[in-house]
Amino acid sequence: MDTVVVGVDGGGTRTRCVVVDTDGRVLGRAEAGGANPNSSPDPVGALAEALRGAVAQATAAEPGVADRVAAGVFGLAGAGGAGHADALARATAAWRAAGLAGAPEVVGDLVVNFAAGTPESEGLVLVAGTGAIAGRIADGAVVRRCDGYGWLVGDRGSGTWLGRMAVTAVLDALDGRGPTTALTRTVPAALLDELAHTAHEPGSAEAHALAQRLVRAVYGSPPAALAALSPVVDAAARAGDETARTIVAEAADHLVASVRALAPSPGEALVFAGGILTGPTLLAELVTAGFTAAEPAYAVSLAGPGELGAAMVALRRTGHASALARIHADLLPWSARS
Repeated sequence: MDTVVVGVDGGGTRTRCVVVDTDGRVLGRAEAGGANPNSSPDPVGALAEALRGAVAQATAAEPGVADRVAAGVFGLAGAGGAGHADALARATAAWRAAGLAGAPEVVGDLVVNFAAGTPESEGLVLVAGTGAIAGRIADGAVVRRCDGYGWLVGDRGSGTWLGRMAVTAVLDALDGRGPTTALTRTVPAALLDELAHTAHEPGSAEAHALAQRLVRAVYGSPPAALAALSPVVDAAARAGDETARTIVAEAADHLVASVRALAPSPGEALVFAGGILTGPTLLAELVTAGFTAAEPAYAVSLAGPGELGAAMVALRRTGHASALARIHADLLPWSARS
């Protein structure tokens, strides 16, 4: 009987696993809790639970599936560089706990995102969600990257960056350094659950008090919480607010620059991943236009689910690269954008 592969996407809040055969059929799926060692109480347990669930479902459909598993690929955030050994140890422990033979492979989320957007073996991937990073992929490995340095010194164009710029713009407007903006009403509504029905006079006692409440809210929460403001910025920009439009345009410039730094060639695969770029956002439209409007245009596609991307990497590892285009079209038909 044909072999099968396992793909796992271990995120901070959810772990998802699929069992796929060489015909591209999904035989089993399962979910569990987060697998991030910094935020999950039991990352190995979550990985093992998702594995057992997917294999059990596949076995119910086709008995003996566990004995046919030829490869398993785990896409785990932070699995590159110094974090690889720890990520591999967690994946291996979960693999054994699920009763599977052999050993899994662990790759970073850039590799998984790229494989979830294209069947090509080489190309570029740009991720913009809470953070932001771009990478060049070759044969299932990251060979070059740009940004991804975190909220304090990097992640330009990310949701966290958008939120930080929005709060800064509101503070500037409140103390008189910046122009009036609709964000002065909508940012406090999002962060403080209070809506300013009338504009505060810049520099007034009321403006100062609101600024201090915003500052306390920002510093009292994890930096990544600022990413929740990205839809607020998007809405204001779409409504015509100049300050918000400037923030979004600058974010687009940063993201495009991250890809340009990787020396892209027109026509090579370029995958967009992360909620900001795969959702219906103005920022996604601007970044997409930066590449699809080029002459010649870039081949832009959107990343699908990470667990399917991990399964694509596993299929390539087992010598089924020639079938990836067909399987990719069957499993990820929505990924094309350009």
